[in-house]
Amino acid sequence: MTVAALLTAKALRAGYGAGDVLQGIDIEIATGEIVAVLGRNGVGKSTLMKSLIGILPLRSGAIDYGGRNLAKESADSRARQGIGYVPQGREIFPHMTVEENLRMGRLIRRDRDKAEAVRADVYGYFPFLSERGAQRAGTLSGGQQEMLAIARALNGDPALLLLDEPSDGVQPSIVQEIGDFLVKLVAERAIAVLIVEQNIDLIQSVAGRAFVMDKGRFVAELDRAKIQDTQTLSHHLSI
Repeated sequence: MTVAALLTAKALRAGYGAGDVLQGIDIEIATGEIVAVLGRNGVGKSTLMKSLIGILPLRSGAIDYGGRNLAKESADSRARQGIGYVPQGREIFPHMTVEENLRMGRLIRRDRDKAEAVRADVYGYFPFLSERGAQRAGTLSGGQQEMLAIARALNGDPALLLLDEPSDGVQPSIVQEIGDFLVKLVAERAIAVLIVEQNIDLIQSVAGRAFVMDKGRFVAELDRAKIQDTQTLSHHLSI
């Protein structure tokens, strides 16, 4: 990479019980790029994301983020240092209002003085949220809930955004909107995005690089040209 990496993870091993799911993962991502991780269900993609945000402790390996090793730090600490996370299934608070969900994202802000400016930016990306601030989040459609979850993460003003299967349970038109938004986001803000995804159209519309995962390892790295080759991409998604 020609640009200094925002995050460099090396030799990551993590798992559940007695077994390791991650089998020595290495990955770098720089500000201004969208990197995808793809593969079949059960190969370790969500485990990687949980390890990067700190929900799942590492068994070994290092995570350098902005010159600091985060390997032993908590998920709360990583969030305060600028890593946003949107899990698969979104995990919004359904009985809280849209505005209350967004307010939760602002609690971990590193610079509270910029809260209103960031809030305005987020509403600019998702104007429908400002119109539905008093609506219970659980009454939104699946696609709207995904956008709310992304907006909540952005309210923390992250430098790195981790997205786990944002297309899951979302109608195709909203998937396209999410893709357009991500491209706009990295063009306008100093941010990097790491996305776990299986939707071919979304991967092709946003990713500049992609890693193919199988059995807890990266087995291939794809550049932009290979990502745009639908046959190649489909092959790797079926490995």
